Amino acid sequence: MRARDNATNASAQTAAISVTTNPTGGTCTTVPSVPAGLNSPAQSSNSISLAWGSVAAGANCTVKYRVYRGGAQQTETSSTSFTNSGLNADTNYSFTVSAVSEAGASAQSAAITARTRPVIVGGDKKVIGYFAQWGIYGRNYLVKNIDTSNSAAKLTHINYAFGNVRNNRCEVGLIQPSDPNTGVGGDAFADYTKSFAAGQSVDGVGDTWDQKLRGNWNQLKKLKAKYPNLKVMISLGGWTWSRGFASAARPENRQAFVASCIDAYIRGNLPVTDGAGGAGAALGVFDGIDLDWEYPAACGLTCGTPEESANFTALLAEFRRQLDLVRPGLLLSIAAGAGVDKVRVTDPATYHQYLDYINVMTYDFHGTWDPQTNHHSALYGSPADPSTGDQRSYNTHDALQAFRTRGVPAAKLNLGIGFYGRGWTNVSSTNNGLYQSGTAAPATYEAGNEDYKVIKTKSGSHFTDATARAHWLLSGNTFWSYDDPALIFEKMQYVKSQSLGGAFFWEFSGDDAEGSLAKAIKDGLQ
Repeated sequence: MRARDNATNASAQTAAISVTTNPTGGTCTTVPSVPAGLNSPAQSSNSISLAWGSVAAGANCTVKYRVYRGGAQQTETSSTSFTNSGLNADTNYSFTVSAVSEAGASAQSAAITARTRPVIVGGDKKVIGYFAQWGIYGRNYLVKNIDTSNSAAKLTHINYAFGNVRNNRCEVGLIQPSDPNTGVGGDAFADYTKSFAAGQSVDGVGDTWDQKLRGNWNQLKKLKAKYPNLKVMISLGGWTWSRGFASAARPENRQAFVASCIDAYIRGNLPVTDGAGGAGAALGVFDGIDLDWEYPAACGLTCGTPEESANFTALLAEFRRQLDLVRPGLLLSIAAGAGVDKVRVTDPATYHQYLDYINVMTYDFHGTWDPQTNHHSALYGSPADPSTGDQRSYNTHDALQAFRTRGVPAAKLNLGIGFYGRGWTNVSSTNNGLYQSGTAAPATYEAGNEDYKVIKTKSGSHFTDATARAHWLLSGNTFWSYDDPALIFEKMQYVKSQSLGGAFFWEFSGDDAEGSLAKAIKDGLQ
């Protein structure tokens, strides 16, 4: 009989079994216990991450874990975490986990249910632009230009910068040049008394002498009328006007301080100046309050003290309480420093509950305060970066992770874009100018700092750091680090992939007349 005939008469094969050999050479007799603490620390629109506690291995045993979804095994792994991908968006899934050794498998754990996130389209992402009070002067950038540049239709929010914090109150109505040494200063003229002619006005109608609200705030109100979904925030503080926060946030001062801010900016009660202002004059201009304290319990123009961390959290709680008493739905946000040294001294895990979102200032990581060139807004870190200490994590990804690992939901975080570049001159061409010695480059308003609309006109060679994802221009011996439209578009892909809330920028007047950078943000979030 031929072998072929023998095969014909053979029985069917048995079901396959999997045998895990014991690398220790001994005999494992201990069936592991059921893993505890199964949870889902993160979800995306198509994946769910799981984690659980480790199980002790018996003598001569190795322990692995089996993850089940809806009763079907998904993986066997030595790790105590697993990400199940390829899932449907906005859908509940049930998971269990068991432990297995050479002696056998434990029972499955109690099931947990986790839900994938819905798919978020670009229209649901925030696009926030800062309008600088003083931009109407030398920069000649008016509220109307937000519209004529086609930027207004791309925005969800505008932050008006800034309101002063002084003498434990929101100081409004002052007309006095800003003094960085004392914190005194204000420009009620720009805010609400300046008359804009018809050609300067959003709606083509000029101001009249007897209007109670003129200036930038009236123009913002007109812009909101043209774009009804647009929200406008008053941003308090900033670099120069933050010195008053430390005192205002103290327990004995914070309630009255917050009340003064809400009275001026939400109820709209303004001091009468040059015939403008009065009770309710600014009602309807602002939809919420943004705090730009630079920086609680850390160093900005001045250095803070440790107790400012708790005071900052309590201040946000008080703003939330009083805003909700006026009207539910009023917004509260902060602009937060992006350096881990600024983040670790505060308590984002506690304070984020009071906020609608956090604008993380992911720019100015490096500038001409550094003796050598570097990226001012890199997306990632680079092993080639010569920085040391905390500055090694001065990049966008690490900054956002500093908040996420402290419990802030990704959807509450907005990535920051600077509409300007940082520049050094007298720079060597070695390494295309990167990480080379230099001094502050000449610029239009401030050495070492130039608007995008100016830098884009400069000749030279353009480079992109393949690891850090950062762009620069070497123009002769001058190095400019800045975000161009292509890199901004790439950063918006990061926003979407990380399920962040959106993006914001500082500030409108740095863009070109066509609003190219604002367009790159909106297009990238589609």
